[in-house]
Amino acid sequence: MKKFLPLIFLILLHVNGFSQVLFVSDQETGQPLAFVSISHLTSKRFSTTDQAGKADISSFRGLDQIEIRLFGYKAQKLNYTDLEQQKFLVHLLPSQITLQQAIVSASSWSQSRQEIPARVTRISKEETALRNPQTAADLLGISGDVFIQKSQQGGGSPMIRGFSTNRLLYTIDGVRMNTAIFRIGNIQNVISLDPFATESTDIYFGPGAIIYGSDAIGAVMSFQTLTPRLSDTNMLKVSGSAVLRASSANQEKTGHVDVALGGEKWASVTSFSSNNFGDLKMGKHGPEEYLRPNFVQRIENRDEIVPNKNPRIQNPSGYSQVNLMQKIRFKPNEAWDFRYGFHYSESSSYSRYDRHIRFRANGLPRSAEWSYGPQTWMMHHLQAAYEGETKLFDQLTIRLARQDFEESRIDRNFNDPIRRTRLEEVVALSANIDFFKNVGERAKLYYGFESIRNAVDSRGTDENIDMGTKVTGPARYPISDWSSHAAYATYQQKISKNSLIQGGLRYNQFILNADFSNNMPFYPLPFETAAINKGAVTASMGWVFNPTDKWMMHVNASTGFRSPNVDDIGKIFDSEPGTVLVPNPNLDAEYAYNAELNVGKVFGENVMLDLTAYYTLLDNAIVRRDFLLNGQDSILYDGELSRVFALQNAAFARIYGLQAALEIKLPRGFTFITRLNYQKGTEETDDGIQNPSRHAPPLFGSARMEYKRKKLRLEGYTEFSGKMDFNQLPLEEKGKPEIYAIDENGRPYSPSWLTLNLKAFYQLSDLFSISGGLENIADVRYRTYSSGIVAPGRNFILSLRANF
Repeated sequence: MKKFLPLIFLILLHVNGFSQVLFVSDQETGQPLAFVSISHLTSKRFSTTDQAGKADISSFRGLDQIEIRLFGYKAQKLNYTDLEQQKFLVHLLPSQITLQQAIVSASSWSQSRQEIPARVTRISKEETALRNPQTAADLLGISGDVFIQKSQQGGGSPMIRGFSTNRLLYTIDGVRMNTAIFRIGNIQNVISLDPFATESTDIYFGPGAIIYGSDAIGAVMSFQTLTPRLSDTNMLKVSGSAVLRASSANQEKTGHVDVALGGEKWASVTSFSSNNFGDLKMGKHGPEEYLRPNFVQRIENRDEIVPNKNPRIQNPSGYSQVNLMQKIRFKPNEAWDFRYGFHYSESSSYSRYDRHIRFRANGLPRSAEWSYGPQTWMMHHLQAAYEGETKLFDQLTIRLARQDFEESRIDRNFNDPIRRTRLEEVVALSANIDFFKNVGERAKLYYGFESIRNAVDSRGTDENIDMGTKVTGPARYPISDWSSHAAYATYQQKISKNSLIQGGLRYNQFILNADFSNNMPFYPLPFETAAINKGAVTASMGWVFNPTDKWMMHVNASTGFRSPNVDDIGKIFDSEPGTVLVPNPNLDAEYAYNAELNVGKVFGENVMLDLTAYYTLLDNAIVRRDFLLNGQDSILYDGELSRVFALQNAAFARIYGLQAALEIKLPRGFTFITRLNYQKGTEETDDGIQNPSRHAPPLFGSARMEYKRKKLRLEGYTEFSGKMDFNQLPLEEKGKPEIYAIDENGRPYSPSWLTLNLKAFYQLSDLFSISGGLENIADVRYRTYSSGIVAPGRNFILSLRANF
């Protein structure tokens, strides 16, 4: 990198010649519009606006019938003389209905939806304000395209297109959040993000491995947090908001405040949120198996089963959390933009509810305690961006980040004095340098380099709570170092004003070194160390065709991969009663091969239909299977003879499905929107046996009726999920009967469910607004598929916001 820096800075001195700049903005908001296409059919001249809404149109001088258009806006055709008379200012009027959002940040660079050969869903700040999600997991769920699994109230694990956990990727302000201990089971890290500090969320469906590398198989979830904004005058701008919110189902008490300062060259934003959630109350009407008739309480040095006064209260499930964010921005000139961001999140300990409802054959609880210790996440992020035309690039972004993660698991068997604590700490360092270059008038080149390193420290402690003594216990993971180094490039070519092709290539080298000495005294492992040093190549090719503003189509073929991480090769864990998952250092990367077809159509001015069909083949898939450890199929784990399993590369897994969206603009401010998601997943082992994939939920979706009038927004909606019979349940899910309803044959299954909900938002004045809602109006008692905790019953929400 040091060799390139002198060359880069010399290139920055390049001076452009004279140019005529056109500025394009939104007619209603006045905000600049990026990626507006400016074209002339006869001469085949073409240009696009940048992030500031500006475009060089010197080559259009003297032409007539210049077309200016952007998805979501009404196109205009103007002569060059018209533009001169308007002082080269154009204001586009938003269309009544659009096929997709105009701009997304699902890559390292913001791109127009019309340029991306993949399905993208955006959750805006306005949608978040109306629907009032409690956590970032709930925020993803309001999209209607993401299925959320919860083992406990303090959690939320997305399932997208039949994939979950470490086959999905999170990014925050462009920084990868996934670590080397993201597991194949359900993960809860998304709750570390603060929905109040989130400006927008883009969900990029399908493999995103070209830009993001390992783990980006099912989707990339890109969170953009509050951005410091500079003042456009010589006066300091001060703004912010304060929010108070409460909800009835878990006695929520939430407070939030953010303050933004903006000068000509300096800006900052500070955000703080505090959440307190009590035990969650389930609905009244539903399966009796979901009720909580009793719970464990420690009384005079003994664990006792005590009656639950209200069996609908899920005791224990409450927790609390705080989030802090501080950002500083410095823009010394038009070319350079420097930003520093600090994020901190810490939860209280929170019980893993699904482990508290497991019982032994004798009818006694398996656990007296089972909780996650405080989950903390801290990130320092420094970003430097340069914009200016050079031979190598037009835009340059450098990102340096350090993230610190801490999580722990604390459990104790019923009437057993030994409390086991397993603590994990991860330090994640990352460096990215990304370039963008316009190649002529019709082509674009995105390329960059990435380097990531994760250091994993894992420790175990066993405490005798009767004696008050502590000794070193087994660790969950080996002491490990995981790193990834990559280079990538994506080339995009306009083949006409309505069509483009895009292709990408990435090479990734991943390295893992693990030391199992921290567990050698406790388990009969046949190895002390493990090492992986391998490479992966991924590619993509897509075609986007937009014949008119009312038609959109894309075809995409792409590959993705997931390198084995520390959780895959080194975890020792009891995933269900009577089983134990042991390390397997002989794993290879799994590869995904994906094909996708999307067609969107606007009928008239009022109806939009969007359909996407996809198929993904996961080769060398890493899945849990029977295993032999030192020739034995069972070992003693925590005093119990347990059947041995390990993660292994199975023959393959395949996922296929359909995503559908329908939007109808009705008279008098009404809009109807519905989304439907169907996915089918199958895993096949080397012996040819096929089983349903664990992370392919049943059919699910939502339907909403919105009403907008001046200061008022109303929304009535339903969310629903299909049934999954016993024969449709994956093998691993059949081993968890405690979280499912029981059918007429005494077998576990996941019932279908549907909720009715109402939300409202009213702008009382320029300073104050109020929002509220009534969720699950029918008080249905239901569990989302694969979840441990039962969903909230009837829930009243009230939120007050002050803007200044």
